[in-house]
Formats: sequence, structure tokens, C-alpha cells
Amino acid sequence: MTDGDTPRQQLADESRVETAKRLGRYLRGTIAETLASDASHFGADDVQLLKFHGIYQQDDRDRRKPRRALGLDKAHQFMIRVALPAGRLTAAQYVALDRLADATADKSLRITTRQGLQYHGVVKGDLKTTIASVNEQLVTTLAACGDVERNVMACPAPLADPSHAAVKDIAARIAADLRPATSAYHEIWLDGERVRTTAPGRAEEPLYSERYLPRKFKTAVAAAEDNCVDVYAQDVGLVAHTHDGRVSHMTVLVGGGLGMTHGKGDTLARLAEPLADVAVDDAATAVRTIAAIFRDHGNRADRRHARLKYLLAEWGSERFGREFRRRIGRPTAPPSPLPAPVYHDHLGPHRQPDGRWFCGVFVQSGRVADRGSRRLRSALRGIVEDMEPGIAFTPQQNVLFTDLTGEQLTRLDAILRAHGVAPVQDVPAVRRHAMACPALPTCGLAVAESERFLPSVLDRLEAELDTLGLDAVPFTVRMTGCPNGCARPYTADLAFVGRSLDLYHIYVGGRLAGDRMTDLYRADVTGADLVDAVRPLLARWAEERLPDEGLGDWYQRSLGSQSARRMLTGKELPVVEAPLFRNP
Repeated sequence: MTDGDTPRQQLADESRVETAKRLGRYLRGTIAETLASDASHFGADDVQLLKFHGIYQQDDRDRRKPRRALGLDKAHQFMIRVALPAGRLTAAQYVALDRLADATADKSLRITTRQGLQYHGVVKGDLKTTIASVNEQLVTTLAACGDVERNVMACPAPLADPSHAAVKDIAARIAADLRPATSAYHEIWLDGERVRTTAPGRAEEPLYSERYLPRKFKTAVAAAEDNCVDVYAQDVGLVAHTHDGRVSHMTVLVGGGLGMTHGKGDTLARLAEPLADVAVDDAATAVRTIAAIFRDHGNRADRRHARLKYLLAEWGSERFGREFRRRIGRPTAPPSPLPAPVYHDHLGPHRQPDGRWFCGVFVQSGRVADRGSRRLRSALRGIVEDMEPGIAFTPQQNVLFTDLTGEQLTRLDAILRAHGVAPVQDVPAVRRHAMACPALPTCGLAVAESERFLPSVLDRLEAELDTLGLDAVPFTVRMTGCPNGCARPYTADLAFVGRSLDLYHIYVGGRLAGDRMTDLYRADVTGADLVDAVRPLLARWAEERLPDEGLGDWYQRSLGSQSARRMLTGKELPVVEAPLFRNP
């Protein structure tokens, strides 16, 4: 370890994943050997190391029982994730990555909630081809997953103010500075020879060491006036402040994270809290410093408690702040007051500073595919090939086309309509702001449906809201197939979180701004009963809401107590399984 620090957990106490990392020879393991063999899948230790390379080993869970009945092994396949800081790529890159979905994946692309891109259904024999093809486009899958800095988020909109102009470049610098240094990725996937990448006597990973971080580490950079990245839900958040027409400094937030475990009261979802102000040029150094503290003191024995938020909860803000200031080696200041966050989805047409246009196109749950009469994938590729715009993926899993002329903007709308894709003004408000994780049949952690089920839930919700006169009122609905929170459910107005097969917990009380946690409203509700369960809530909201008051705001004002909720539901509601901390 660096800085003379003693690891918090001794090797004898480390989890199996920690052992796999420590013995994995800087992410090599036996991946190359298995890749060259006839095996259909990788062993347990290599499965953990593959994540650092941007790969999850999965299987088609819809086919498990039929295959088991025939005495066959699982239908092994792989998800590959591309890291795109701030969600940006060129038209040429997009076309090449889109074509790859036909060649080696399931003929769809999936925009992630962290502005990356995923391929599903890749078989082992196509892994190397897929990753090499991704890298030919000067993008990478390295560190898109794993216990390292994940894809760094930032608002992708090309707006005129200094904050929006700066955050994308800051995100790119952080991503480059915290990317793993090992040459294993190049050796395994790009046929590179093993070379010494560091000076003699130094570790191959100067920042991460042989065991990397205790768990994943997520960072987002936000403009003070725009929280489209859900900056409070991150391990580290950076908020850009402006003064006299320039970005003057960054407020560092620390300790957010939305994953928890059902039935484990010692796990929690938590919002990040302000730590310090730093200079703009020190943003990457600040994130690197926090990662080093986490590396040296995070929990390596129990992966349920291995996120940075648990270290902060254990140490407290004061001790963590002292350690941060001791290590950073740069001037810091107490955190500036933060303005009330505002949420923008950046959909529809908007002017750029140079007089051209950008246009946000809605992509339900990030799935870019041709389905029936709605041929979204063909439409998006047609737009890119015809106009060669700039492209960026948003934290809400949508796509922005940038640098358009007025004539191209008109043509873009015509292409979408010709392919059965509704313009954003025709997308119902509840659907426009909804998100879901992939869940079944690919995710190995899912216990319930999410992406495949959410559209039918939204259909019923839209009917209810239309009846109540709330069809045009924006609020967030998010669904996940497990409690890990990949679609950020615990900051939504309304969320459905998978508990077991066809059983969900209902959470209420967040809001579009992303700065408030939900409460557990109802536990163990079947999928068929989800809309029935929230119908009384929606009716009360329609009757009692103040002008422009969202569902979460009304709920916290009127029903944010056990007694009020008991009056509505007629029964005592279960205590939330994890303390859902509110923003300090």
C-alpha cells in the first residue's frame, strides 16, 4: 500500500473476490488460457477478473429449465460494456459500434444509466473479436465494470454556460487519470506482448495495487444548475460553480450509493454529502485521493459493506475530511452552499451557443432496437449516416444528436416519424422520465422482471394519470429487478424494486431533482397489483397537490410519516430494511 497506511482488513479476512483479485496477476488470471480453450465459459475467479475488462459472464435464464431438463449446461453468454466518459462519441464510432451488434451480439444496443453502451448475447468465441472491434474505434471496455473507477458521468448537453462547457472535459480527465494501468487488457484482447509499463521496483498498478479497490467506485460531474447526472447518488460527485463567466471551483461530494440488500438491515442506500471545495484543475486529484483512501481503508472482508459509503458512515464526516485534506496535497476550502438542483432531460430541440441545434431523442430503458413498427435502431443509424452529427448518451438512457442545422433538425424529425418513432412531445410524461434495469433474462442478480415488465406497468399508470388529470405532470418512475439500484430507484418519485419472482417493494418520496431519498411505501406487492397499490396515493396527490407539486414533494409534505401512511393504507407498513439517509 502507498502512503504508509496499514490495510483495514488483513489477508486472512479477505473475501473470495479479494483473493481472486490478489492472485489474479493484475487482471490476467487464466483468462487467456480459457479463451483459447474449448470451454463454453470461465471459472469463478476469472469471472470476477473479467468484469474489470468490461465483461459480465451471464446465461439466458429463460432457457435454464428447458436445458436442465435435457441434461444440458446453461446457455452461457456475455454482456460487454463500453466506457464512454460523459457519454460522448463520434458519428463514425456510433455506426461502427451499431454494426457490431449485428455481427456478434443480439442485434440491439443498450444505453446504460451511466452513459455507456452495452452489448448483450455475445458468445465466448466472439469476445475477442468484439473487444478488438470496439478498440479499433478508439474507445474501450476497460474499467467499464469492476472494482475501479467506473464510467465517469457528466451532463452531455452542449449548452452555452461555463459549467456545461467544462464538465465533459473534467469527466474525461478523471476517467483517463483513474483508468487501470495494467497491460493485461492489451495482452489478452489486442494480442499485445507483455511489456514493462512502470519503472523497476514500482507496482504495475501505482494507484490500485494488486487488489484494486474494495468495490466499484462511481463518479459524476455536474453543473450547479443541472443535476441530470444524479450527482448525489455517486461515490464521488463534483459540482461546478461559476463566477464572472468562468468555472471558479468544484464542490466535492462523497459517500453516495444506492445499492442495498433485501433483509439486511445493516445495508443502506445513501446520498452523498459535501466534503470540500477544490480548484477546477485539482478535480481529478481530489477523486484520485478519495479512491486511495477507499483502497486503503475500505472493507475487504464483506462485499455487502465494501462501498465507500460504509467507510464514511463508520468514520464520520470529520475524520474522513481530515484524511482527505492530509493526503490531497492541494489547497481546499469548506464546501460552498449548493443551489437547489434542477433536473433536465435535454430531450427535444435546443439551440447551441454557435447557433446550431442539438436534439434529444427518447429511448425507452435505453434499448436501441427495431421492434415491430417502431424501428428505433434503424432510425438512429439513418440519422447518423445521413447527417454525421455529434452524439452523446444521457444519464436517462436517451441519445442527443448535436451540431445540427435547422434543415437537418427538420429532416431528423421526418426520419423518426417514418420509422414509427414518436417525437418527444408525444411521449407521455410518466414514460418520458421512467427508467428500468435490464434484469431478466440476462442479469444473474435479478430476482424479478424490470425492462420487459415496465412498459405494461406504464401503460396502466398512464391510464390512471389520464383519468386523474395528471397525464402532463412530470415525475420519475423507476424499476429494478433487484435492490442493487442500477436504475437509481431510491431517488425517484415512485419506484418498484424486485423482491423475488413477481414480487416488488414500492418506494415513494424522491423527486426529479435527485436530491432526496424515498420511503418504503408498500412491501411485497405482486406485479399485477402494483398500479392498484398506488392508486389511492395517486388519487390523493391529484386532490391535494399544490400548483406544480410533484408526487414526491406532495408525499413528503402530506404523508411522510408512519401514521399518515397508515391512514391511507389501513395497516402498519413494514419498517424500511435499510436506513435510507437523507441528504445531509
